[in-house]
Amino acid sequence: MSYTIALNFEDGVTRFIGCKDGETVLDAAYRQKVNLPMDCSDGVCGTCKGHCEQGDFDLGDEYIDEALSDEEAAEGQVLTCQMVPSSDCVIQVPVASTLCKTAVGRVEGTVAMVEPLSEDSIELVVDLDEEEGLAFLPGQYIHIDVPGSEEHRSYSFSSLPGEQRASFLIRNIPGGVMSGYLTERAAVGDRLALTGPMGSFYLREITRPVLMLAGGTGLAPFLSMLEQLVQKGCDAPIHLIYGVNKDDHLVKTDALDGFAEALPSFTYSTVVVDEASDHPRKGYVTHHMDAEVMHDGDIDVYLCGPPPMVDAVLKHFDAEGIVPQSFHYEKFTPNQIPGEAA
Repeated sequence: MSYTIALNFEDGVTRFIGCKDGETVLDAAYRQKVNLPMDCSDGVCGTCKGHCEQGDFDLGDEYIDEALSDEEAAEGQVLTCQMVPSSDCVIQVPVASTLCKTAVGRVEGTVAMVEPLSEDSIELVVDLDEEEGLAFLPGQYIHIDVPGSEEHRSYSFSSLPGEQRASFLIRNIPGGVMSGYLTERAAVGDRLALTGPMGSFYLREITRPVLMLAGGTGLAPFLSMLEQLVQKGCDAPIHLIYGVNKDDHLVKTDALDGFAEALPSFTYSTVVVDEASDHPRKGYVTHHMDAEVMHDGDIDVYLCGPPPMVDAVLKHFDAEGIVPQSFHYEKFTPNQIPGEAA
């Protein structure tokens, strides 16, 4: 038996390794040429300490308290030299990937589809060369090199991890480098190079109600998250509020309907900013965060959208005295990586 371990480094790079049954994470990493920090490998120095965000494991009792205290262990801190997984795990490694002599992964693929979904969004579908697909955490992003230029742009996956066919929602920006390629030159069969995955915005283990807030093409990572939840199943209430500027900017609602049918605990609502719209819910997402979906703050909140939306939600929470159990957000701006994630 083998388990998949996601190693999230502090510079945003994520590497996935396979860990054999009974093997420590440190040994598995070294076997796959990822040099995690280590001085002793005996549970004495504490150099290999990290934080396990999700997954099951055994630390044994061979390490000393100076390396890992009971309080640290209770908070999810681990020693990778002692940690033996019994499930897939996600581990935060408190150093840069370059210090571990590893680098962000690079794959290539072929354009399978470029479809305009609205005046401001395009769906890009890529068939990856890797038959087993690409491992990533739902919500993460990847750099895509723009053909015919020396630049890249970064986009969140909207597809399920591990699939050979990867999809992305891309904002159509007049004059944009990637937008220009997709609207003017892209053709099925074009070759693309992709670097990643990256990012600290991803779906954690669900233990309570979840509120998802999406702005425009910020819907993409939630499509990936929902794909995985449908696959794995989830009983906790999950509500998505999806806001756009105009009626025809609402895209992929057929996919959201499918998720609602396949996942009974999932509901969603849409919001349109345009005052001239006939949409039943107008304004901003903060105008439609009713008490019913807030669960008195006993929720995990995930937010992906442009900076003004992220700032508005943060101010709304502060003004209303709302303190979610956890709050994960990602700002994105045109021509930049998704960036500021928390």
